[in-house]
Amino acid sequence: MGRTSAAMAVFLFLLLSLLSILQLVSSSPEIRVLSAERRIDVTAPITRVFLTLKVENAGTSEVSEVLLAFPPTEAEHLSILKASVVEGKRKKKTYVPLSVNPSESPDAPNGAQLHSVSLRSPLKSGEATTVEVLYVLTHLLEPFPAEISQSEPQLVYYRDSATLLSPYHIVEQITSIKTPSNKVESFTRVDPTNRVGSELRYGPYHDHGPYSYSPVIVHFENNNPFAVVEELVREIEISHWGSLQIRDHYKLKHAGAQHKGVFSRLEYQFKQSVSGVASFRHLLIKLPPRVHSVYYRDEIGNISSSHLRIDSQKSELEIEPRYPLFGGWKATFTIGYGLPLQDFLFESHDGRRYLNFSFGCPLIETMVDDLTVKVILPEGSRNPTAAVPFPVDQHLEMTYSYLDVVGRTTVVLQKKNVVPEHNIPFQVYYDFNPIFMLAEPLMLISAVFLFFVACIAYVHVDLSIGKSS
Repeated sequence: MGRTSAAMAVFLFLLLSLLSILQLVSSSPEIRVLSAERRIDVTAPITRVFLTLKVENAGTSEVSEVLLAFPPTEAEHLSILKASVVEGKRKKKTYVPLSVNPSESPDAPNGAQLHSVSLRSPLKSGEATTVEVLYVLTHLLEPFPAEISQSEPQLVYYRDSATLLSPYHIVEQITSIKTPSNKVESFTRVDPTNRVGSELRYGPYHDHGPYSYSPVIVHFENNNPFAVVEELVREIEISHWGSLQIRDHYKLKHAGAQHKGVFSRLEYQFKQSVSGVASFRHLLIKLPPRVHSVYYRDEIGNISSSHLRIDSQKSELEIEPRYPLFGGWKATFTIGYGLPLQDFLFESHDGRRYLNFSFGCPLIETMVDDLTVKVILPEGSRNPTAAVPFPVDQHLEMTYSYLDVVGRTTVVLQKKNVVPEHNIPFQVYYDFNPIFMLAEPLMLISAVFLFFVACIAYVHVDLSIGKSS
């Protein structure tokens, strides 16, 4: 009798557990994508994807987030991911930023990685909304052939899917790929597929289930500069005497197809339309307005091949390395300049001072593998904190310069896989007592005073050896 009662109790427990699980599953939110439009731009070495999703809550409970899926090949090259929701219509249309965070799902097939987009307000049953997504991928274009001669154009592979990888059922979708020109060697067909000029269009496709994937390869010509900064160390030195000094140390590389054979300077000079079309010799740098004391040098010395254009809104510096860069070639150089302090240093409402400056790399259309930003604060600064709008590694160190007594606190920010979309302002807050501004002048006055005292003492002291009486 006791065994029968125990068995009945176990059976009832399992039955109740199963019913609760079924109830949870039946009441879990269900999202479906009514339409998905993906626009992929591979005209530059950096791949940009613009995604428009119209999602509907087809379940019974409210939905507060939308999941985005990425295959492992894209997830490891993902540099930045932004999402926004569209509010209003036509002229009153606005884009409101949404929070995006990584999400874990052990059920995602083939190692797909998920990111969660938090909606501003929960989506009720039967309601729909439009989400705009931008994500940027680096090092995704693969040169093929991997080696080219001086006179050959550069061809690259782009690998993706004709259909959007998504954890939801997609009612209708379309994908377009824009290449730099109409010189496309080959591409995978997944009907319906159309090609118009420099654009490939896959779709529309209807009623694809979750995690559908249709691999495609596009082989096309891309001679745009594959300029990659392997390492950039940016030093921002604050002086309360009225100046902001910037020093950028670059290690630049041409990351395209490797150059093979002998380089002919004569052929490069006289046949520029066909020789070295995949190389680059000019780079454009965007600098803040009111820049001054600009210099451009490398280990040999000053490089005179640069042009600076300044106006009231911006400054542009066009630089030319000592030699054109072909695939696999590298260049190391330093760019420095000064800025008015009042344009970038402010005081907060609580009395703290803060620097407001742009993060990222000022080189146009250039990716940075490893970026280090060092903000060197004035001597005597205390309690520094950094506010950066995306995740970075940060720590403190000490920097020593001339006339320093205890050294300068330096805020170090580090980030990998940086693209132009990271060029947004960040802030560094710190406390500073103005009395420390007198430290260096007093040190100089004291040194001069001691020097004159030593001179006076030397003049009045008789060091001659006289005869004893």
